[in-house]
Amino acid sequence: MTSLPESCHLCPRACGADRRRTRGACGAGAEIEAARASLHLWEEPVISGEKGSGTVFFSHCSLGCVFCQNRAISRREAAGRPISPESLAATFLSLEKKGASNINLVTGAHYVPQIIHSLDIARAEGLTIPVVYNSSGYECAETLHMLEGYVDIYLPDYKYYSSYYAALYSHAEDYRDFAVPAIDEMVRQTGAPQFDEHGMLTRGTVVRHLMLPGLAGDTSQVLRDIAARWGSRVLVSLMRQYTPFDMGAYPELDRTITAAEYETACEEFRELGLGGFFQQDGSIGESFIPAFDGSGLEETEK
Repeated sequence: MTSLPESCHLCPRACGADRRRTRGACGAGAEIEAARASLHLWEEPVISGEKGSGTVFFSHCSLGCVFCQNRAISRREAAGRPISPESLAATFLSLEKKGASNINLVTGAHYVPQIIHSLDIARAEGLTIPVVYNSSGYECAETLHMLEGYVDIYLPDYKYYSSYYAALYSHAEDYRDFAVPAIDEMVRQTGAPQFDEHGMLTRGTVVRHLMLPGLAGDTSQVLRDIAARWGSRVLVSLMRQYTPFDMGAYPELDRTITAAEYETACEEFRELGLGGFFQQDGSIGESFIPAFDGSGLEETEK
């Protein structure tokens, strides 16, 4: 079993906390905390499939995005409850039994050692479906290296090109300094996208970019950088689902993406020869935020 280090450097914050005794900068302690496990139909089609992706939402996050849709579980004081590695493994197996296309680990960087232990248990008990690592992109390549052989599909964000916007909206001026080598490591591990006979992704990296109001230039730089660095070795998901919540302190973000803004970005996406996914305007709204009530998490004896 891989244990938590005495000085935590799992994420780029490198806070050095001994999480066996205190909580890290992300808010996570020694125990895994999670807020929901369910079949999720709102991922990219090659990940959700017909029955849904077996999604586990972990509590806490190393970023501090002011616009986070999952803010109920991503802050230092977050919704969720402790769950043992054994119970997490049982949750994975339960999701597979329900018909999940894959196991989808949402924002789990701060729990990587425990997740690896849970996957070892689950695989020994018969887990066979692919594992998806769903990430903000703000990752340490060294931590990702620990996941080699455990993750089949990486689903990282590439949120910003500009360090100014990264600092302003996610409190992480160094976001791109870590996101680019992190995606490099993900692509190294998975190689180019691979699909099964039903068109479902079985291996590969899907890079997501969520458009933000007024940041069309930054979106353009992100798309060009993806095309130049990884090209056909990745799929790209250009997302327009940004929904403002209580953005009084950031009035420039207090609106949705216009159809014209999105179509301009889609045109550049096509011109760059990128492959992947666009979103319809029906993807905007609160209905795409699940209830973080602890449902779907299995209980076992420790």
